Amino acid sequence: MGGDDDVPTIPPPEPPDGRDAWYAPSVRDQYEIVSGVVATVSEEGGAFGYEARTPALSARARRDLESIEAHFEGAALTRPRTREGAAERFHRGFDERYGRAIDRLAGCAPSGRRRLEYHALAELRCLGELTPHALDDEIGIGDYGDGELSVHLTDYAPARTGMADPAFLERFGAERIERYVVEFAGYEIPVVRYRERLLGTDPFERKYAVIEPELFPEDERLIAECKSRIWEAGVDGIDDESAFEDRVTIVRDRAEEILSRRLAATNARAWVDTLRNRCREALAEYGAAAPPIDRRFAEGRLEDLLYYVLRDLVGYGQLTVPIRDPNLEDIEANRVGERIKVVPTGGEREPTNLVFEAEREFVDVVTQLAAEDGVELSSSRPSAKVNLEPPGIEQTIRCAVALPTISEGGPHLSIRKQAAEVLTPADLVANGSLPTELVTFLWLLYEHRGVVLFSGPTGVGKTTLMNAHMPFIRYDARPVSIDEGAREVSLPHETGVSLSTREHHDEFKEVSMADLMTETNYLNPDTEVIGEINTAESFETFSEVLQTGHGVLGTTHADGIEKLVNRIIEKGLDPYLLLEIDLVVFPRHVDGERYVGSAIELLSEREAREVDYPTETIEKDDATVHYNRVLERTPAGEWTFAYRHPKLGDSTARQGTRTLERLADRTNRPLADVESEFHRKHGYVEYLVRAGVSDVDALFGFLSDLRTDEAATIERIHRRETADE
Repeated sequence: MGGDDDVPTIPPPEPPDGRDAWYAPSVRDQYEIVSGVVATVSEEGGAFGYEARTPALSARARRDLESIEAHFEGAALTRPRTREGAAERFHRGFDERYGRAIDRLAGCAPSGRRRLEYHALAELRCLGELTPHALDDEIGIGDYGDGELSVHLTDYAPARTGMADPAFLERFGAERIERYVVEFAGYEIPVVRYRERLLGTDPFERKYAVIEPELFPEDERLIAECKSRIWEAGVDGIDDESAFEDRVTIVRDRAEEILSRRLAATNARAWVDTLRNRCREALAEYGAAAPPIDRRFAEGRLEDLLYYVLRDLVGYGQLTVPIRDPNLEDIEANRVGERIKVVPTGGEREPTNLVFEAEREFVDVVTQLAAEDGVELSSSRPSAKVNLEPPGIEQTIRCAVALPTISEGGPHLSIRKQAAEVLTPADLVANGSLPTELVTFLWLLYEHRGVVLFSGPTGVGKTTLMNAHMPFIRYDARPVSIDEGAREVSLPHETGVSLSTREHHDEFKEVSMADLMTETNYLNPDTEVIGEINTAESFETFSEVLQTGHGVLGTTHADGIEKLVNRIIEKGLDPYLLLEIDLVVFPRHVDGERYVGSAIELLSEREAREVDYPTETIEKDDATVHYNRVLERTPAGEWTFAYRHPKLGDSTARQGTRTLERLADRTNRPLADVESEFHRKHGYVEYLVRAGVSDVDALFGFLSDLRTDEAATIERIHRRETADE
């Protein structure tokens, strides 16, 4: 009992008036959080207090803990992002990599090993002194005010802890939103999205974290040495045409050979040092265990190092996981030393735990992204828009990159990802993005070669809306898409053709919008789709297409009809060409929700005079543009539709729009026939929504069946719905 390793396992009794005794008058509750950790709730002066007592350490165990902390001081260790994550990590305990290090560094008796491991786990892997608070299920939330942390327990709130500005406070107060894994080269890398609820800290409440393997001391040097040796020696069998899996295998085999030798040497030195220390200690003490020598190094450590080599040589460095994450739609890196930002699908911008610390690293990734689309960045061409098709990624990726030549603070890049699975109108109606009446209007315009623009800021869902209705173009028609390098248009037609511009540092190798327009004229299109109408060249192409008589679909950037008209005129288009546009749809993105805010039809002066409903005007230079609101979303989330009819549930009929009359003129039919077609199609749209048709091929097949034999298709619908009843 005389050694400094002796620690009483049972504390001496507290006197009756002791503040820590469970039977003391001030103690309201006392319970065990986990083995060896006890929480005490007290009340003094009408205020509650909370204290968590952790396992006591002997003097020897404290020295061991200091040695362990010093050993890991230079390691890139990750902390849990939330209380939930801290509890999960604590209950998992140390893996073999940590266990081996502790075996080498700890000399305390086995009786003190569990207490030592608690403190090492709390200090290295969890939330330090807040670890017991994170483990306590009785604590609901924490509140930091007046320089002290208070906790709200199930039966006592608030309870003061006496803790002033503890480390990891923001993580203690964070709430997990979701956790999932992203696959890369055989690895499953966890991703955590969480919400920080602590006021007065980071202005971003929601955050995104990539949980990559932890790096031990010397690991970064080993990784850098391995990458350097692979580059210097070269790797046979790798070129631009090599499949991703082949590149992974070749780099992995070479890196494993290099790292295995280096890890074995490092581990041998550490084992000799540990054995020497233990031998000295054995002269004075008994019971010291020899370090394990069953393997050269801890299982998993080699795999962790290989991940970083593959990430940097085969992937995209810091951006590897975000680029491969199918739950993201945007990725932004603005400058060196700043957090990379992401936008989850349907969400808002969130900062990550990823940072380009060095400009060289950032430049390498930017030039790599450009090179994958055949673009060589240089001082004479410091920026580019490129499209990527990384292996194993189903999303379409469009990337804008720039070198420090034109970008203050280092390079920058912006990545937009479009989901591989195109939504259908039934999907959009089901999630409240637009009403069935507008879907039917778009069906008529797509099928009968109308002119439709989807207009709004970046990220509101313009291309999603346009692509979702693309099956409404007749299956035997020929749509041709023209993109300024974006490749975002989705054509499900066998007859469809997709064309894209191409930038190149050699002018004679470039492909411009004018070149594509010339090519399109030879393809005999029924409908031309212009992915983005934003540049002067694309507006000129749009102007030319409007005069061909083909159907035209496209997207542009303007969040209202007045801005759209101003922009079109400022780009040099004659105002009379605006009358060729049948419908302009304005989607919106508010608080994570995407929906159609309004739909506008443009009218001639004569049409504006003849209608029996109010219209609006826009004055721009010497031009006057008239328009009518076909659809409007109210603040309550309902839609008002200008066309009214008892078949739509209205009490009276009212035309309210010129679009149907225009379609009657275009197809040389009576207006009554077009209205009848509208109502038939509206019934089909309602069926598609009821049936939940979310597969594009299924939708396309249904529409083809309607054209082949409408009566038989209707009969089949009735049989299916009757059977379901």
